[in-house]
Amino acid sequence: MFARLALSSRLPSTIRHSNVCPVPIRTFSQTKFPLPRPHGKSFAHRSELKQAKRIVVKLGSAVVTRGDECGLALGRLASIVEQVSMLQNQGREMMIVTSGAVAFGKQRLRHEILLSQSVRQALHSGQNQLKDMSIPVLEARACAAAGQSGLMALYEAMFTQYSICTAQILVTNLDFHDEQKRRNLNSTLHELLRMNIVPIINTNDAVVPPPVPNSDLQGVNVISIKDNDSLAARLAVEMKVDLLVALSDVEGLYDSPPGTDDAKLIDIFYPGDQQSITYGTKSRVGIGGMEAKVKAALWALQGGTSVVIANGTHPKVTGHVITDIVEGKKVGTFFSEVKPAGPTVEQQTEMARHAGRTLASLHPEQRAEIICCLAELLTEKKDEILSANKKDMEIATVTGRFSQPLINRLSLSSSKLNSLAIGLRQLAASSRDSVGRVLRRTRVANNLELEQITVPIGVLLVIFESRPDCLPQVSALAIASGNALLLKGGKEASYTNKILHQLTQEALSIHGVADAIQLVSTREEVEDLCRLDKLIDLIIPRGSSQLVRDIQRAAKGIPVLGHSEGVCHVYVDNEASIDKAIDVVKDSKCDYPAACNAMETLLIHRDLLRTPVFDQIIDMLRAEHVKIHAGPRFASYLTFSPNEVKSLRTEYGDLECCIEVVDGMQEAVDHIHKYGSSHTDVIVTENEETAEQFLQQVDSACVFWNSSSRFADGYRFGLGAEVGISTARIHARGPVGLEGLLTTKWVLRGEGHTVAEFSEQGSMKYLHENIPVPQGSLA
Repeated sequence: MFARLALSSRLPSTIRHSNVCPVPIRTFSQTKFPLPRPHGKSFAHRSELKQAKRIVVKLGSAVVTRGDECGLALGRLASIVEQVSMLQNQGREMMIVTSGAVAFGKQRLRHEILLSQSVRQALHSGQNQLKDMSIPVLEARACAAAGQSGLMALYEAMFTQYSICTAQILVTNLDFHDEQKRRNLNSTLHELLRMNIVPIINTNDAVVPPPVPNSDLQGVNVISIKDNDSLAARLAVEMKVDLLVALSDVEGLYDSPPGTDDAKLIDIFYPGDQQSITYGTKSRVGIGGMEAKVKAALWALQGGTSVVIANGTHPKVTGHVITDIVEGKKVGTFFSEVKPAGPTVEQQTEMARHAGRTLASLHPEQRAEIICCLAELLTEKKDEILSANKKDMEIATVTGRFSQPLINRLSLSSSKLNSLAIGLRQLAASSRDSVGRVLRRTRVANNLELEQITVPIGVLLVIFESRPDCLPQVSALAIASGNALLLKGGKEASYTNKILHQLTQEALSIHGVADAIQLVSTREEVEDLCRLDKLIDLIIPRGSSQLVRDIQRAAKGIPVLGHSEGVCHVYVDNEASIDKAIDVVKDSKCDYPAACNAMETLLIHRDLLRTPVFDQIIDMLRAEHVKIHAGPRFASYLTFSPNEVKSLRTEYGDLECCIEVVDGMQEAVDHIHKYGSSHTDVIVTENEETAEQFLQQVDSACVFWNSSSRFADGYRFGLGAEVGISTARIHARGPVGLEGLLTTKWVLRGEGHTVAEFSEQGSMKYLHENIPVPQGSLA
């Protein structure tokens, strides 16, 4: 019927598969997935693609062939085989629709023709007189006939490396339009999948007839098999496939031809959006184009199969493009029948950027007015905010999925809201000369003046766990600095975040810029947000050290402002005041143990061991129910020591801390540099010289003398609010307030000046005179 070249006479003549690997019969009890879901409805969201059990991977001609269109891209093909094998071995049912037979056959026939021509010329004129040999135009059907067997042998060899068997199936349009042949095909494919064999399907290009006119894509039951796009779509619907991954040589579907100035990649495509698309030319090889892919994808979607069109040729993503799609990551264009009620995150970012530019152009007094309005709303709507927060707290407690430190961060109170409001008013008062402030003014030459002025960074993305109080703080800083803001909060604080965002937009609306701050409420994964490098200018993570590390790894091309850990130290010197030592250690550890500026390691001078100072510190920690972990050296001094610490770099975030012994200030500094996180470190001593050496030598964002580590905070520093504490060594360090969210630009004002005028033969001379800038001067 539709397949040829069986290797074993005992196998059905309709398939060809490898006879060198075992063929385990699959039963559903052996797989890691539930029974196949009822077919007829595609997945609504990318995150649901993880549930896909039966998957078709369609490999376009541009994916499997080399750039010269003669031969296969072996490295790329091997990577795809590895991913398909991984998914197959997870218990999924994988099928491949592949191109490549024509290219493989072209390579083979070209070689044979050249060899034949060289032999004939050698016989007639001698090897030293060979003439240039021309290759005749090769007919595609002949190339396909010559290439099918080699293509399948290559697939067999590659899949055998993963102990997976394959079977070749060649089809034509007639195999789908003839009812008996269609049933036979369906039965064969189901049997292969049951035996854990990966079917590799292709149109039988050696004998395929032209497509039937006017029969293409005319409903669920009819689709003309004129290319591998339509074949994959028909096969997906026929086999009730959960997901069709169509790989090509473009990133996905664009709203206009890729490469044009305004072309934008479409993340999610919905039926009915076809009118908004302008298609370009087809790929360098193959007989389909993007329009054919979209039509085939929509036909499959209508039949209940989810579809993703993505790039299978990009060297940086080819090695994981299929697995990324199945994991629900934002790759390529996802086809969905369910259109969300609100805007996409890309649309939200565009809205924020547009409104953010208007926000930046407001008079400083107007931005201050917005912040003061938000402060008033926090106190006026206190009951509504606390009611929403109570709901989040109850859900977090009942589910039992959250640690106590995280639940502590989630909690709001009247006093917290009052402190927030005070901080916002403080910020409003200090921010009136922030944006557009002149930092430097230079007279470059006569009538040519240069200014350096402060400007907003652009679009900020702040990702935060728990801590809903972060939302108004960060929003106020974005308003004061004229930045657009995208907020992504944790699900555990969804009710609180929602009402706080509503109040923020209410305050922004008094000057018509409500869209400048957006709350991402869609199912966007953090990793996907970190890939929006063309839309977002700075990412600021607020949360656990793991969250910060994950974002720093995921952010490609977008700067990340923040710290990965808050391993803060307090060193108690041998010349410390006992009262100051107890107060500083207690406040640093016990005031708010979940904060990033809480003490995690207490360093004790060796001379203080077995003294009243040491005993009273230990008694205080025990009274506060602080669990103590002993550092290696401290443990060696004790007969019965607490649990020895597993790591000296631990951020406990709770009523726990490590105690370690050092010989003096210098060893304390060395310990901090080795095990600290450059966040906040403290010395307690009455020796001013020792203290100054500590303050100078410790390379952390915040270094304190005789004061609690908890002072490392934007509000306590007088910044009004902060977006977080940065341990970076460029741009901003320590508590990042308003100044850390500004950058600069250079403004040059002249009267037709040209560089040529300043050459040796020119009439102008550089002056470079600094012009005094009055305090608070705005451009």
